[in-house]
Amino acid sequence: MKTYFRLLGFAPSIKKYIPIYFLFSLLYIVFSQFNFILIMPLLDLLFGKVQSTPAELIEPGAFEFSIEYLINSFNYYLKNIILESGAFEALKVICLVVIAATFLSNVFRYLSQRLVETIRASIVRNIRERVYNHTISLNIGFFTNERKGDIISRITTDIQEIENRLTSTISVIIKDPLMLLGYFFILFSLSIKLTLFSLIIIPVMGGMIGVLVKQLKKDSQNTQNSLSRLISMMDETFSGLRVIKAFNATGFIKNNFKKENDYYAHKVRRMNVKKELASPTSEFLGVLLVSGILLIGGYFVLADQSSLSASEFIAYLAVFSQVMRPAKSITEAFSSVQRSLVAGDRVIELMEKKNPIVESMNPVFIKDFNDKIELKNINFYYGEKQVLKNINFEVKKGKMVALVGPSGGGKSTLADLIPRFADPKSGEILVDGHELKEIDIQSLRNLMGIVTQEAILFNDSIFNNISFGIEASEEAVIRAAKIANAHDFIMATEDGYNTTIGDRGMRLSGGQRQRISIARAVLKNPPILILDEATSALDTESERMVQEALNKLMMNRTSLVIAHRLSTIQEADEIIVLQEGEIIERGNHFDLIENKHGLYTRLKQMQSLN
Repeated sequence: MKTYFRLLGFAPSIKKYIPIYFLFSLLYIVFSQFNFILIMPLLDLLFGKVQSTPAELIEPGAFEFSIEYLINSFNYYLKNIILESGAFEALKVICLVVIAATFLSNVFRYLSQRLVETIRASIVRNIRERVYNHTISLNIGFFTNERKGDIISRITTDIQEIENRLTSTISVIIKDPLMLLGYFFILFSLSIKLTLFSLIIIPVMGGMIGVLVKQLKKDSQNTQNSLSRLISMMDETFSGLRVIKAFNATGFIKNNFKKENDYYAHKVRRMNVKKELASPTSEFLGVLLVSGILLIGGYFVLADQSSLSASEFIAYLAVFSQVMRPAKSITEAFSSVQRSLVAGDRVIELMEKKNPIVESMNPVFIKDFNDKIELKNINFYYGEKQVLKNINFEVKKGKMVALVGPSGGGKSTLADLIPRFADPKSGEILVDGHELKEIDIQSLRNLMGIVTQEAILFNDSIFNNISFGIEASEEAVIRAAKIANAHDFIMATEDGYNTTIGDRGMRLSGGQRQRISIARAVLKNPPILILDEATSALDTESERMVQEALNKLMMNRTSLVIAHRLSTIQEADEIIVLQEGEIIERGNHFDLIENKHGLYTRLKQMQSLN
């Protein structure tokens, strides 16, 4: 139940709502149970056992909280009515009281349910917002280790499961126990002996239901994990559909999906069979118990060995039959809530993921870049594998530093450390003399513009993609697009800057997507640029136009460039050659090319041959 109460804690004003809900529920229970108290006077009236003479009009006396006092009070007023107006008028009064009590009980039931819906909506809204905000605040490394489909599954289907089942049990944990207490108060008032007998049997029934509930939780875990794998498979399939079709792997993918889908269907069927078994089991056991009460109580009444009159015994049975309703609701709630608790565990697990990128308690806010970026003795690991080894260099203001070398040498990892997408294992990075961990992360990234090999665009208009995260005028966006060599092709599209570019910008070519990314960086106008192989995936014509845009972008800016094609970084102030995480050469293009046996020269010669 720890997970249950943690999830309820996401309702911001639950402490304000609970007392009101408690009051409405209590009034609903009082008025709904009042009708059962009227059963005995009604039966006595119908069977002619209620007579009225002036001598019989005995006032009930001082108020006391008991069923006997309520019955005596009602009988007093009933006899008064019979004496003055006759038995039929008394029957009218009973019917009116029943109608009024039923109306009021349903009004308070509706008001209590409205409060539950308010609590439910706020819980689900807050959970979804909290988990989404926490997830996007995690470091980039988290998303390289996790399946995106699993994350999406937790934010969507798991939270939907919480909404569908878990929050609906709020009424069960408050209203139904109150209702049970009310019924047992009436039952004990009528017959202590029979009620104690029922209390001996009820725990046995609860134990039988508990076995089902325990098995349901295990099945729920398997079901939610299987659903998460299905969503991951769909995400990977739709993202990689071009490759799947190119390699004629459609049948293979379909087969994998069928296996997982069959497994999920099997687990859902098995779980639902057990869940549905809880309701008929509790109902059958309830009828069994009522029959036992009828048999034992009926024997004592027929043999005149009971203090209960026939009308009191019928009222007792009527009340006792109602005990099974809240008992059944509680049973069904415990059986259906198991899947929601598993979903809640998965959501809480995601929210408890720790972000290794920790903001300083008293961060330094920087607005401008004035001097240089320094990297001192940087070492970085992925798990146990060391990726960067003792890296030392600096990037002075207005200068261009290029990182080159074979794939897997640590170039992109090194570039990720500067905007603090990750932290080094040891060493320090300084911006204008301030250690990176001391700087406010948002103010740090405000100084930087990043253009990656894969242009990250959104299913929105070209205008909104260029102005992403920035409030900009139409003139500013057009000016940025012109600098990025993007204006002409944008105007050739159907709706110009209002053209929607599709999922990940797939309605544009690779070169066009990259120029939109560059226009976004131009609009931000950052003093520091990080370019991660921004032209490596382009054809010759696209590369030429993108490179022209990059040259305009880098003008009078501090730039760290990861280059695949060495021809694009020959003007760099310093070129750093990385191999297996170590700096093995450094200098400008002409210095490095003089070393005939160096790695830079070999890379240059291989590209010249191509």
